[in-house]
Amino acid sequence: MTAPPPLLDAAPGYRARHTLPLRVEALRQLKRRRTLVMGAVLAALPLVLIAAFAIGGGPDDEDGGGRVTLIDTATASGANFAATCLFVSAGFLLVVPVALFCGDTVAAEANWSSLRYLLAAPVPRARLLWSKLAVALGFSAAAMLLLPLVALATGTLAYGWGPLKLPAGGSLAAGDTLARLGLAVAFVFVSQLVTAGLAFWLSTKTDAPLGAVGGAVGLTIIGNVLDAVTALGSWRDVLPAHWQFAWIDALQPQLEWSGMVKGAAVSVTYALVFFALAFRNFSRKDIVS
Repeated sequence: MTAPPPLLDAAPGYRARHTLPLRVEALRQLKRRRTLVMGAVLAALPLVLIAAFAIGGGPDDEDGGGRVTLIDTATASGANFAATCLFVSAGFLLVVPVALFCGDTVAAEANWSSLRYLLAAPVPRARLLWSKLAVALGFSAAAMLLLPLVALATGTLAYGWGPLKLPAGGSLAAGDTLARLGLAVAFVFVSQLVTAGLAFWLSTKTDAPLGAVGGAVGLTIIGNVLDAVTALGSWRDVLPAHWQFAWIDALQPQLEWSGMVKGAAVSVTYALVFFALAFRNFSRKDIVS
């Protein structure tokens, strides 16, 4: 019996970690129409709200009693307007870009029948997923930043710069305002990691990008509905949706960390599970498209 032939060495200069560089994947995703459209939608929202306040009268113009909300202080300053934009978009609008960037990334390649050619380059499966996940999370973080930055700039032009007026009473000094808003945006991003992980996992399960994106958005909405069911009691504490507005604690006279820490722990735990499922599924998947 003849001995098996010796294993061939890898091609000279080949390094698995150098395949599909992040800058290449980022440029591919940046040039896609859905990225540009989503950026335009997020940048347009503050302008739409400013126009709505100008046409209908700002919240401060209304003589109402009762509890003051964040929306009631929207026109007090540019910082208040940025916080209001974050408040009205965190529950759903900011879910969409995260689901889009993370759910479309692998499924779109399969839908275009280009996934097998990427792997034949050869790009190792784990390397391909890491590159796509890193870029998807990067674009998701950019979406989280784009909205409040545009809102802060346009709100300052429309309503002036000043201290952040707090719904609970009092205000934050201008020096503390940006730090508190930054903390709020960071928590919103962390809370959306659940949607990111779910969308990314679904993206490895289907060849239909809309199925992965829609599935992630749909399940996120179901989580919000379940959180509204008060009969669940303490079971709601394990729902990521239960903590999605915990960032409002950053806009209190005294910074409160407990809600944000619990919410971040729940979100990261779910996200790690979904990311692990995505890598496990993709490593065993028969790529035919």
